[in-house]
Amino acid sequence: MSENRIITVARQYGSGGREIGEHLAALMGVKKYDRELITMSAEAGNLDEKTVEKVDGTAANSLLYTLAMGSNIFGIPATFGYHVPINDRLFILQSDVIRNLAAKESCVIIGRCADYVLRDHPGRISIFVYADLEDRKKRVAQRHDMTESEALDLINKTDRRRSSYYNFYTGRKWGKYDNYHLAVNSSVLGSEGTARAIYEYIKLLEE
Repeated sequence: MSENRIITVARQYGSGGREIGEHLAALMGVKKYDRELITMSAEAGNLDEKTVEKVDGTAANSLLYTLAMGSNIFGIPATFGYHVPINDRLFILQSDVIRNLAAKESCVIIGRCADYVLRDHPGRISIFVYADLEDRKKRVAQRHDMTESEALDLINKTDRRRSSYYNFYTGRKWGKYDNYHLAVNSSVLGSEGTARAIYEYIKLLEE
């Protein structure tokens, strides 16, 4: 195929989606973009990276105002007004960075509504990773050195934030199966096994 192959990975918190994306990128021999997008977006918009890190993945309440001011999240150069919240500015900048990456190279992109931003890209394959709740609690508790009860609270808060962000900026429902090409339970095969399964799925599609 002539166009770049872009794999977008959305994931429940604690499902191992980031690790799966890293394994998948290694299998494909391409780059993985996750938090790198914050740095790239901050540089593109001449914004302070620490400031944008604080709002990354959180929705503002002003997208209609953003659009009214002439900013366009779908590729038209944005002219930011003074009152446009940093959340909206970051989303617009990240969307432009994602589209530029997709035009330039094959890659794996974690989160950031990339499945929606690249919805018209012919080389996109969108993945949603979920996992059994018990596995998610254990992973998060171990990662952050907390109890499973504390981990469950963090899981619920993070998934609510991700859902609100995705729903707000896309008008779609986060985690709804028909927004993605493939939804996979990482509890079945683990992170590396799930990445290999996704890789085989991609190869079958390309055949």
